[in-house]
Amino acid sequence: MPAPELPPTSSTPPAPIVSTRGDRRTLEFTPGDIQSEMRLSRPGALVLSYARAMMCFALLAPRPRHIVMVGLGGGSLAKFCHRYFPRARITVLEVRADVIALRDQFQVPPDDARLRVLHCDAAAWLAHTDAAVADVLLVDGFDAAGLPPALSSAAFYAHCRRALRPGGVLVANIFTYDPDYVSAVQRLQAAFDGAVCWLAGIAGNNQILFAQRAPPAGAAPGHSLRCLHFLRDRLGNRGLGAASLNRLLARVVVAWLSKR
Repeated sequence: MPAPELPPTSSTPPAPIVSTRGDRRTLEFTPGDIQSEMRLSRPGALVLSYARAMMCFALLAPRPRHIVMVGLGGGSLAKFCHRYFPRARITVLEVRADVIALRDQFQVPPDDARLRVLHCDAAAWLAHTDAAVADVLLVDGFDAAGLPPALSSAAFYAHCRRALRPGGVLVANIFTYDPDYVSAVQRLQAAFDGAVCWLAGIAGNNQILFAQRAPPAGAAPGHSLRCLHFLRDRLGNRGLGAASLNRLLARVVVAWLSKR
């Protein structure tokens, strides 16, 4: 579908800040608040713990055909998925043209048959896209003020669920100190009928939540839904029981994806 036109804005946000120190290149929207980080020697590696944690979606959806991402940032997730999910199409929804303009600095591959970066409002795109178009939906859209309300509303999560194929997985990155955190989690749980889990402490103050659209009524639950129920009900959303072990799990998942 064509990307919805962006509405005019009354104010221009501060330009993103790109800093390079030795082998390290970072993207910030406010000084000291790192949104994305890249090692120049290994541009495809996932440096930040939250990015590795988001890749744990592979425990629920190991062979996605279409991955939709909300937010490009420095392109860490897009680069990793483009390389290590070679059978998946990847659509990235980014509201800021000045962020898209940085893709060469962060070595994001050019658009091709498998990768598209769209300059659009993700909430509007998901509201108007055809139903059941994605197997995985990664929501990692932040601005200088944090998580925009439009990316954590009840309507947004309902549109995310509609955009997922049966069994599809939504991964949402939300700061635990966000004043709206508890309400956002409740809205997500309501939209997905409680099929939501997380791995406690896996990325510090970044809570990485996994929600799954159920299969059609009468269909047997697949491996991925059983895995979600195991993480939520049997492990009580504690994962391996300690934050350090959950962070290790994320590293193991990333290493597995990098070698398969």
